Amino acid sequence: MQRWLSTLLGLAAFGLAIAVVVRTMSDRPAVPHADSRDAAALVTDAARAKDAGPAVVLPLFPELAADAATGPDVPAPGGFAHFPDGRPVPPLPEGSPKNVKLGIVIMTFVGAQGAPPNARAKKDALELATKLASDAKSDFHAAVIRGDSGSSDDIGRIPRGVLEPAIEYTVFTMPVGTVSDPIETPRGYWIAKRSE
Repeated sequence: MQRWLSTLLGLAAFGLAIAVVVRTMSDRPAVPHADSRDAAALVTDAARAKDAGPAVVLPLFPELAADAATGPDVPAPGGFAHFPDGRPVPPLPEGSPKNVKLGIVIMTFVGAQGAPPNARAKKDALELATKLASDAKSDFHAAVIRGDSGSSDDIGRIPRGVLEPAIEYTVFTMPVGTVSDPIETPRGYWIAKRSE
């Protein structure tokens, strides 16, 4: 009986200690943490930083780009990227579709996202992609078969804001039914065919 009583008193003391800690914590004023602000505010601050240059908004979060454009000193959402040759990516022309249907041929290279350990050199990948792009203009399916893993006649509908700006501009401005030249992407070279 004494053992049971001692256990019960121990649990009561533990519960009382928890109650005191909870009460003490609830009486303290809330102090906001520096990182507790929303992501749009962080993007805006980065864009306005004196020596930081333009903010980089991930294309997978287009709502952040729209929220960040709060003033004339913040570039418009599509103005954050450049083509591989250094030219800035212009905004999509008026009347551009909200999504496109694509097929792609992929040529991976060392250093590309998802590239296998035995991937080819970037220079070799560009040579193969250039040859495949030429062949794809007459027989896209044959090029898909010779492409790397992930190549497909139809990857489905791609909405705006999913691809990097330079790639998005290229595929959204291609006429329906055309095949692109090799497009450098973080995942390798793409040869795209816009089917719708």
